[in-house]
Amino acid sequence: MTNTKFFSILLITILISLQIAAQDTTKNPARTIVIPDTLLFRIEKAQAVITQINAVNKRGYDTEVIGEELAGIKHNVDQIQNAVSVENAIPGNKDLQNYRLILTDVQQQTGQWRKTLSKHNSELQFLSEQVIEFSRDSLLAVEAGDSSQKQLYSGQIADLKQKLQLAGKATTSNLDTVSNLLAAVSEVYFRATDLQTTINDYIKESGRNLLGKESSYIWKASKGSNKSSLNDIIKVSYTGQNKILRYFFQSTWDNRVLLLLVSAGFFVWIFVNFRLASAVAVSKEIGVLDFKYINPRPILAAFIFLFNITPLFEPRSPSIYIELNQFLLLITMTVFFMKRLPGKQLLWWFSVLVLYVLTIISNILVTESFVSRFALMALNAGSIAFGVWFFRKLREVRMEEKFIKPVLIIYIILNILAIILNALGRISLAKSFSVTAISGLIQVLSLGIFVHVVLEALELHTKVSVASKRLFSRINIEKSRATFRQLISFVSVLLWVLMFCINLNIVDPIFGFLLQILEKPRTFGSITFTLANVLFFSVIIWLANNLQKHIGLLFSGPDVNFTTETVHKGSKLALIRLVIIVVGFLFAITASGVPLTKITVLLGALGVGIGLGMQNIVNNFVSGIILIFEKPFTIGDYIELADKKGKVLDIGIRSSRMLTPQGSKVIIPNGDLLSGRLVNYTTNNARLKSEVTFKISPEADLEQVKKIINEIVDKAEGVVKKAPRQVLLSAVSGDSIELKVMVWLTSVYSETTFRSYVLEQVVIRFRASEIKII
Repeated sequence: MTNTKFFSILLITILISLQIAAQDTTKNPARTIVIPDTLLFRIEKAQAVITQINAVNKRGYDTEVIGEELAGIKHNVDQIQNAVSVENAIPGNKDLQNYRLILTDVQQQTGQWRKTLSKHNSELQFLSEQVIEFSRDSLLAVEAGDSSQKQLYSGQIADLKQKLQLAGKATTSNLDTVSNLLAAVSEVYFRATDLQTTINDYIKESGRNLLGKESSYIWKASKGSNKSSLNDIIKVSYTGQNKILRYFFQSTWDNRVLLLLVSAGFFVWIFVNFRLASAVAVSKEIGVLDFKYINPRPILAAFIFLFNITPLFEPRSPSIYIELNQFLLLITMTVFFMKRLPGKQLLWWFSVLVLYVLTIISNILVTESFVSRFALMALNAGSIAFGVWFFRKLREVRMEEKFIKPVLIIYIILNILAIILNALGRISLAKSFSVTAISGLIQVLSLGIFVHVVLEALELHTKVSVASKRLFSRINIEKSRATFRQLISFVSVLLWVLMFCINLNIVDPIFGFLLQILEKPRTFGSITFTLANVLFFSVIIWLANNLQKHIGLLFSGPDVNFTTETVHKGSKLALIRLVIIVVGFLFAITASGVPLTKITVLLGALGVGIGLGMQNIVNNFVSGIILIFEKPFTIGDYIELADKKGKVLDIGIRSSRMLTPQGSKVIIPNGDLLSGRLVNYTTNNARLKSEVTFKISPEADLEQVKKIINEIVDKAEGVVKKAPRQVLLSAVSGDSIELKVMVWLTSVYSETTFRSYVLEQVVIRFRASEIKII
């Protein structure tokens, strides 16, 4: 009994001890034994997060740059909001267009910033959550009762804790900065969007009320004028236009750089050509250069070129920019005319200049008062009288009537409309018509000079190129001159129309209308397309076709002609043409928007067409490709095919051309060239065996005859001296002996000259030796 009680007490004691140990383990999980591999993995992961945070913080988020630019953008938005506020009058249509341009750029810029900052904000939040997660990780905490294995990493864990704390502060700071900046950017973005909507409504309303009465009729207008209001008008106009111009310069600098590079290239082009023309060899070939619009230092010509092509690079620029560009063009034209025009014509030019200045000033100063409106009407009346006088004296001015006459008619009509609109109270539209009228007149005059400058530059380049045997030496000068004139005239008309639309402030409506027509989806069967796709397809095909036609100017070298000189040219031109056609077709298909799966249907239909009736075309096409790679002959070779002999002028994709000794050009299908029996007389090391046949009397001494013939052949040109020659008896009859002279010649081109020389010398020498020729 005693032993049994003892063992019972001992068993109860052991169970109680085990229960206490289990409870202690549950209450203090951190005191459990830690697996070293798990601890190392957490340390490495925390270290990777710290490295990532430091790298991101070092890289930065461009918050300072965005903040500085945002301040300027916010200032512009504030000014636009003040200008269109309810307390102020609605700005003019041109100002509204300029404001819309600014707000569009603001929306694009702030929208991009919002995307970037939102991405940074999400990234920083993720990093911040990771820092908090690792900071709360009990595995990375070292206490006194931890295992000895964990105590070994105490130094690393302490250093890691400190780095996490620093990374957390930097992340929190960056997150606050990015969040605040994102809120500020979003606020500007939404303000710009609201203002854009308001301005669009104002523009639509002004379009609906285009001919509506803006002010009272002129006979009901107030008689007085307020000096202070006039000063305010000038100040407000200058401030607003100055800000718009500054903003435009800052936001579209890349277009201006390209414009300056093109103009600088034009200057260098003329300058270099004049330098080349001054060379001794070229100057003798060209002779005296007599140009009226360009000179060896074409500074004025380059400025005229620059200010005339500006609308092509910046068609949606604000009106103040166009007016500034036209003012600089006027200064350049004045300097240009002062050196070239006689006194009477120069006086006429200054009168146009005065009209322009007065019109621009009136556009700023005219208000609703009777005096200012009457002054504008008087200016319009004077402009009409000047236009009628100029129309009558147009021949005396010696300018191109076909361009100036229509512009003068438009000039007179716009001034008449300006008077009518002014009288009816539509002052803004009257001022716009006045400025457009005088600007159009000056523009057509400057474009006339522009056309002459470009044409003379092309004429100079053509002369230098012809004298130097360069690219332009292989083109038809007269035809090319006419083509260049038509092209430059077309560009000039386009520039004038563009300037006219900009001055009337109708560029955006026209562009919008055209885009709406071109980009509207249309359906033909199962194919959906737009007119823009069709236009791109047609333009690309047209360009590819013209390029492959004229690519010979770049690769073909000098033209082949029928002379005794052997000229070999590569046949790669046909391959280049084929590549241009194929690439152009693929680009055109891509631009058309038609899926390539639809092209397979077209190719299938084409296969049926080939099987039905296009075998010859395909045969010639494939034969042309084989001729290009196999090269049985090259351009410039002398060949014989059937009954035709001549030089190869061109190897085309479907057919080739040959120039005969008679000067006619024969077009031969490539299939015939590949399948027929073709003789090439001008391959490498090619020799021609020529035969000359004549008859002599049977009484003649044959040995003497052979001696004379050998002497004649020795003196002939184009004979292969070391090659064996033969003087053979080809036939004998009762009254004659036929001799055949067979000689190897160096070239097929010398055969005709050789035969003529031998026969001529035979007649002379045989007569002198009394040998009878039958």
